Amino acid sequence: MKGICIESVTLSSVKKRVFVVGATGYIGKFVVRELVARGYDVVSFVRERSGIGSNTSSDEVRHQLKGSGVRFGDVSSIDSLIQGGVRGEHFDVVVSCLTSRNGGIKDSWNIDYQATRNALDTGKAAGATHFVLLSAICVQKPLLEFQRAKLKFEKELMESGLTWSIVRPTAFFKSIAGQVESVKKGKPYVMFGDGRLTACTPISEADLARYMVNCIEEPAMQNKILPIGGPGKPITPIEQGEMIFELLGRAPKFKKMPIQMFDLIIPVVSLLAKFFPKLEDKAEFARIGKYYCSESMLVLNPKTGKYDADMTPSFGKDTLRDFYKRVLNEGLAGQELGEHSMF
Repeated sequence: MKGICIESVTLSSVKKRVFVVGATGYIGKFVVRELVARGYDVVSFVRERSGIGSNTSSDEVRHQLKGSGVRFGDVSSIDSLIQGGVRGEHFDVVVSCLTSRNGGIKDSWNIDYQATRNALDTGKAAGATHFVLLSAICVQKPLLEFQRAKLKFEKELMESGLTWSIVRPTAFFKSIAGQVESVKKGKPYVMFGDGRLTACTPISEADLARYMVNCIEEPAMQNKILPIGGPGKPITPIEQGEMIFELLGRAPKFKKMPIQMFDLIIPVVSLLAKFFPKLEDKAEFARIGKYYCSESMLVLNPKTGKYDADMTPSFGKDTLRDFYKRVLNEGLAGQELGEHSMF
């Protein structure tokens, strides 16, 4: 049965103070804007330089997070969070949009677990009673280090004594937009197997931000794990490619890659990593690549052990077709994958 769409609800008469970490991330910026639009008193805690390659200046960050109080520091340091973030003030809610940059082993435990744990402890000390966490739907089948790090924090959050909302989105629009520019330039759309191995129901950053802010206002969304996708039926990689070619008015041109290539790469790099530790992350990136090319971003039915589209809730109005149409016309500014890019 499809989940019920809960659209924006009215803010209570009491103006809540919200402390946001990961505010300059892909989703974080939209969460801050949504909170500000709804009248919350928002403080965004961010790095001095952020964005892809740390190329976003402090002035640009303030502009991106306009309407919120921007404070700079390091989420990896609880002292920085306390002294430069909350500053002895009271907060009602903490929203975490933190995520490791590339899923590397050390980075995952530093950010997906420890930094997020720091935010929880700091928020709790500041009087917060509710913690909203941006997680990921893929943690339901944990085979990767960043998934284990996220799950460890999720467990500790649920045991923290605070009200919690754990949001597990399916896929972001940008995560399946990496080939738009290359296809536009005439290159084939690259897919694994027959292009039907996986499926997802992607959600836009704006819709996901609205959903996350709803968690603060809607009791039915509290103390729950909330898998969520966007509108429409699940879409496979081959259907994504066909959609791009259709919007370009061209005949589809695909390049099929054997997923078995990962079964050759992973053991070799893993073996080399035992002698050359710097290769540990390379082996993990190969495992991440295989995971996303072989696992659907849908709810995993605990009874059947299979991904189930009917069990995956949907929310929002933004469609993938409209997103593709926009980026084909305007480019991918603001949608860059950075270190998450595979192609």
